[in-house]
Amino acid sequence: MATQQLATWSVNLQYANLTAPVIAAAVTSLYNWAGCAIGGYQQPAPSLALNATFPHFGGAPTSSILALANDSTQTDAQIAAFVNGIAGHVDDYDDTHLATIIHPTGTVASALFAVAEWQGGVTGQEFVTAFVAGVEAELKLGLAVWPEHYDVGWHDTSTTGSIGAAVAVSKILGLDVPTTQQAIGIACTQVIGMQEFFGSDTKSFHIGRAAQGGMIGALLAQSGFTSSLQGLEAQFGWVHVVSTRENVTAEFDQLGEVWEILSNTFKPYPCGIVMHPSIQGAIEVQSAALGQGLRIQDITSVEARVNPETLVLTGQTDPETGLEGKFSLLFGQATPSQFTDSVVTNATVVALRKLVNVTTDSTINEDEAYVSALFQDGTNVTQHIEHVIGSIDNPLNETQLKAKFMDQASLVLGEERAGKAYDAFMGIGNVSDVGLVILTGRGFEGASAF
Repeated sequence: MATQQLATWSVNLQYANLTAPVIAAAVTSLYNWAGCAIGGYQQPAPSLALNATFPHFGGAPTSSILALANDSTQTDAQIAAFVNGIAGHVDDYDDTHLATIIHPTGTVASALFAVAEWQGGVTGQEFVTAFVAGVEAELKLGLAVWPEHYDVGWHDTSTTGSIGAAVAVSKILGLDVPTTQQAIGIACTQVIGMQEFFGSDTKSFHIGRAAQGGMIGALLAQSGFTSSLQGLEAQFGWVHVVSTRENVTAEFDQLGEVWEILSNTFKPYPCGIVMHPSIQGAIEVQSAALGQGLRIQDITSVEARVNPETLVLTGQTDPETGLEGKFSLLFGQATPSQFTDSVVTNATVVALRKLVNVTTDSTINEDEAYVSALFQDGTNVTQHIEHVIGSIDNPLNETQLKAKFMDQASLVLGEERAGKAYDAFMGIGNVSDVGLVILTGRGFEGASAF
């Protein structure tokens, strides 16, 4: 039985079972996401969510909003998980498991950080083990129903993420197998997220709500709340309701043998990952053109040849907002500052966007693209991106990942405190209390303890 199989594996998982590469991938996933959650709070959605919920639903202040840790702002664990989940995904800068297009860290980490800080005394090793359990759960589940589940319109980051969060929080709470099964069941019935809402605040809401739902599932189960012990595999359980295909037993048979977290990737650009080859191609075309003394104003047409999945997910040709702009094509660089309403509606940007023609080619891989620009003097500048930076075959290195974290976190925390936060998250596996990592953002001077 799949639900019992997942629960049993998670309950029995120990830090000693994790290989060095798995631990390294977990730590990288966590600090990459933390940078996204800190920097992402500058978008409107996270503060809107906090202001709409905290005055009415906030319980005892136990857990931190990562971006507000500097102000000693705390909420209850449920709101913290919700808001951090939104903040970590709103820029679309978080990690991606390419085989499923799931962004695995946000739902699990948002729930875990909130609960760990609230509970207190959760060691780094306990935290990392629970995190890996949750990530493996959601990614194996995603693979089991891919691609039918996604193709029908579900947002699989959140639909699987609530279950991953439930598994992770159950492990932190020390729940036994039957109780973890109940937690998984409660998470299953809170399935959330549809692709209709891509390009709006609600896309990141999916992640916050999934983190919240998984946490609630574990806490309810801990208190004796019942659901179904076969929440995943029953005739009317999760895998059969949300997909016309499932292979969950075969995927769960590989738990602890094939680690999906090792296939996690990290974005160089804050937008849908299928756009990345085109963005890198455009950046390289711009650089090559300027190197030849050509002027961008003299471009007469831009051609991009891409994998068909690119237009399925990012075919918005006339975006009106920064969030919609994440699902369009353009610009000489791509950082969060390029995905704003003012940039998307800028007259020069709109004019250049109208010169872009995109064609699809099924022989082109998802991490590949051809981009060319034709200039008034007849010069054609073409770049072929064989493996985009941030892909499995061309991953971001540690220096690039640190720069990404610092670029985001320093905008909120300042350079010095962002550096301390980076060191703290990097050393998360060695702490005696994960809450100390959060305290670093409030100017806590005990970073040497890491």
